[in-house]
Amino acid sequence: MRGGTSHGPFFDARDLPADTAQRDAALLAVMGSPDPLQIDGMGGGHPLTSKAGIVAPGPAGDERRIDVEWTFAQLQPDSDRVDTTPNCGNMLAAVLPFAIETGMVIPDGDTTTARVLTRNTGAVAEITVQTPAGPDGQRFVRYDGDARIDGVPGTAAPVRIGFLDTAGSVAGSLLPTGNVRDTVDVPGVGSIDVTLIDNGQPLVIVDARDLGATGAESPEEIDADDALRARIEALRIVAGHAMGLGDVTSRPFPKMTLVSAPGNGGAISTRSLIPHRTHRSIGVLAAVTAATAAVLPGSVAHDLAVLPSVTTTPDGGETTLSVEHPTGEFSVTLGLDPDDPTHVTRSALLRTARLIMAGQAMVPSAVLRGDSA
Repeated sequence: MRGGTSHGPFFDARDLPADTAQRDAALLAVMGSPDPLQIDGMGGGHPLTSKAGIVAPGPAGDERRIDVEWTFAQLQPDSDRVDTTPNCGNMLAAVLPFAIETGMVIPDGDTTTARVLTRNTGAVAEITVQTPAGPDGQRFVRYDGDARIDGVPGTAAPVRIGFLDTAGSVAGSLLPTGNVRDTVDVPGVGSIDVTLIDNGQPLVIVDARDLGATGAESPEEIDADDALRARIEALRIVAGHAMGLGDVTSRPFPKMTLVSAPGNGGAISTRSLIPHRTHRSIGVLAAVTAATAAVLPGSVAHDLAVLPSVTTTPDGGETTLSVEHPTGEFSVTLGLDPDDPTHVTRSALLRTARLIMAGQAMVPSAVLRGDSA
């Protein structure tokens, strides 16, 4: 399934081995990792196409009224690691469609809303998809529509995602160091001002100019600049320790987000690394976190942002920020605390999803027996 600007196989958790090591071995075999081209599997040779979703019905009696729970698995083309620590807001957009397709959730109207728990981080989201009735009266997930998101060709039906609690998803708090801005010393680079923040995705926000970039580079230009990427990675390693994440050398977080002043009418311009290759757009929760940083006075992003007005709502205030990225923009709506306009209470956004195929992914029996690498 495609979810947002990512795609990968989705599985009913009950169809996968219960043993974690066997499950991971099966996922690696399905994707064809480790191999740069993932030639022996379904992976696309890039982190954005080396993802998987594992979905299960929500637990009975849960006070949060969870309808569906899922585990996101990040694989890499050239690694045998299966990481279920981070989250992925793009793949999240396909969870409810998958749950309806497999009968875990029964559509109950022209639109169907479900509460989805991400087991990786404990975050809960309310997701709404269109479920019209067909000629036979049976409701189905609608995939065609007029919604357009940058980074995906054409249009599709909207998938609306409202995040209920994402602060500190991995790093434990919105600002893991307790500061809106920190100055860190990076070996071989010098002192760099950063904002270390986690509102669904641990990010290191840094002014692109402080790393010798402009912020207008294409992903290909960044990926080809070995010296720039070395500076970015050196900063990431230092920032990981500062955020309490330990040695992140082999971890997919924190993500690196180079920011600059907007150039196309948005609020902030971004270049996001995930973490060693440059995203062609920006991840959902990275966009939420970057937008959150932009509204925090004193942050690195706030210094460069052109902020839209705040609309008064019954719950406080609301503002929609356009986060620019290499292939367009990503609009994020933030709810603000009426007593503290810098406190983000909620976030919402629009994605699209599509069922690409349904069938069986073949895994060598030796892999499941555990007697083959």
